[in-house]
Amino acid sequence: MHVLMVNGSPHRDGCTRTALDEIAGALAAEGIGSEIFWIGNDPLAGCIGCGNCARSGRCFRADAVNDFVEKARTADGFVFGSPVHYAAASGALTSFLDRAFMVGKPLGIYRHKPAAAITSARRAGTTATLDQLNKYIVFHQMPLVPSQYWNMVHGSTPEQVRQDAEGLQIMRTLGRNMAWMLKAFAAAREAGIVPPEAEAPIRTNFIR
Repeated sequence: MHVLMVNGSPHRDGCTRTALDEIAGALAAEGIGSEIFWIGNDPLAGCIGCGNCARSGRCFRADAVNDFVEKARTADGFVFGSPVHYAAASGALTSFLDRAFMVGKPLGIYRHKPAAAITSARRAGTTATLDQLNKYIVFHQMPLVPSQYWNMVHGSTPEQVRQDAEGLQIMRTLGRNMAWMLKAFAAAREAGIVPPEAEAPIRTNFIR
């Protein structure tokens, strides 16, 4: 089993990566592999609603989004991590996830796969950021993996994050809970318990 984790920070080895590393260690201790996918610093445009991805299974823009979607096809679980920028996820990650989920939804590559969001901040804005990121997860029928408190770490540098004993414990608990859910879902499938069939989408417009 394999968990794909997204580092939505402009800093490859910053505070968000430090938190993700703590989760990766907890997963490894439970026999679960993981990979951290950094979205990078190249410009990431937002979704323009062209619908091309629904026809082709790819975004027409050749960037990190398509690379991620290919990896997501075979992932068993996900963690989406972001620093706090103006009490929200980073702009680059927001554009990235808008498009990654738009591409992946018709393909069904996220549905029923456990996922969690984590965030890193110097001081505040974390709960607003988690609320934003969790919407991507629950909107796509992904079971939300819990921890013992809000999934956040605090610090201005990786060294400061490593001093946040409670934050790191939250990350480890999240990793162990993710491993447990993945194993439980795998046992359910082996026992013949399959995920529910998806209904055809119904779109109700309020202006007719």
